[in-house]
Amino acid sequence: MPEQRFKELRKTLKPEQFNSVSFLTQKAEELKDSDPKLSARILLRVKNLKESQQKSGEIITKTSQSKSVEKKAADAEHNKQESKSPKKTTTQQQKLKALFLKPLILSVVLPSLIFAFYQIVIATERFESQAKVIVQQPDATATMDASMALLSGFGVQATGSDPELVKAYIYSNDMLQYLNKELDLRAHYSNSSIDYFSRIHESDSKDALFAYYEDHIDVILDEKSGVISIYVQAFDSQFAQQLNDKIVQRAEWFINSIGHQLADAQLKFMEGEYKNVEQKFAKAQTNLLQFQQRYNLLDPEAEGTAVQQVAYGLEGQIATKETELKALQSIMSNSSPQVKSLKNQLKALQEQLKNERDKLAETGTDELSVSEILARFTEYKVNMELALQSYTSAQISWEKARVEAYRQLKYLIVVEESTLSEDSKYPDVIYNVSLFVLLLSLAFGIVKIVISTIKELK
Repeated sequence: MPEQRFKELRKTLKPEQFNSVSFLTQKAEELKDSDPKLSARILLRVKNLKESQQKSGEIITKTSQSKSVEKKAADAEHNKQESKSPKKTTTQQQKLKALFLKPLILSVVLPSLIFAFYQIVIATERFESQAKVIVQQPDATATMDASMALLSGFGVQATGSDPELVKAYIYSNDMLQYLNKELDLRAHYSNSSIDYFSRIHESDSKDALFAYYEDHIDVILDEKSGVISIYVQAFDSQFAQQLNDKIVQRAEWFINSIGHQLADAQLKFMEGEYKNVEQKFAKAQTNLLQFQQRYNLLDPEAEGTAVQQVAYGLEGQIATKETELKALQSIMSNSSPQVKSLKNQLKALQEQLKNERDKLAETGTDELSVSEILARFTEYKVNMELALQSYTSAQISWEKARVEAYRQLKYLIVVEESTLSEDSKYPDVIYNVSLFVLLLSLAFGIVKIVISTIKELK
């Protein structure tokens, strides 16, 4: 690995060589052909050194400009006093200069030296561990056919709220309590070997511990890729790595528990709906079967149609017999055997037709007519068909809910394991001291300008 070879090279170099831009540049050129990756890593170190030197130069430049402004203001004040009283002696000028230097030393130089001493000698080193994770969902479309995939809505892209939830949970008080229980976080951050200003104290409240925890945890979310970078600071490199591992494990448990809760709630609701529809379908089916068994009918519609066809056939036979009777009566007397026989047949057909029509329309005391049976059967059948449709829809929804429950499951995939830092990253002495000096100088310059302006207005 290039990083390992770079660390080995660092051990062979002296501190002044490792911090020399020209030496590292020359070394990168020598290794460009034999080990290009190590050469690129050395050039990255050169780039960081240049940026650091550039920042230091800018801070020094700003500090010198501030001091120049202060000096000009003091000179202007001094010249004004000289114009008013030209007879002042050189001793008075020296006193004025001493009056200016004394506040500068007390307000800027002395606090800066104390702060630099604290940063270099007293401040305890902090190590940082880094881990990268991403929230992913299973590809359920690979385990079902195309129709079920369309039904379950797997074509819809997942929302980007899951990484935000992970970030919010890492910064939550629940996470702090879990870490304090597993690793005794308060004991580590309040260790007596840590300097007074960098540690927390046993008397500090839970709110103070939570604020301290938030200051030493940094979670960065890449909105494009969804990668969550977790940076953890601790006063021991191994403890920082363990702390980062615990945060990743707990975040994975959290994102999985959300998926299971949503899936369980959805499944319970759909299961209740499915049972209700199933009961309605069973009741409608039972009612239809009982009605058929009561009247000993397989299909009342077919029965009614058969009765109607019999009635229509009888009507046709009656019409034929009436025609034959009229023809015989035209050539025979009513007392002839043929006419009497035809009249008896016609009477029998009419009585049979009346009986068949009674079956269709009339209602007896104990039995229903065919038309009423057909009406009730149609009602039962329609109820059963509606219940069947609801039952089919409930089955589809149930299957969809089961697939959706699987879709709700999420996994926290580790992109980069928690790192074990060999060098302390904090405190950044150069940056902190330079910023402290700059702020004090600016504050001192502003105060001097305000005081000079007040004196001018008097």
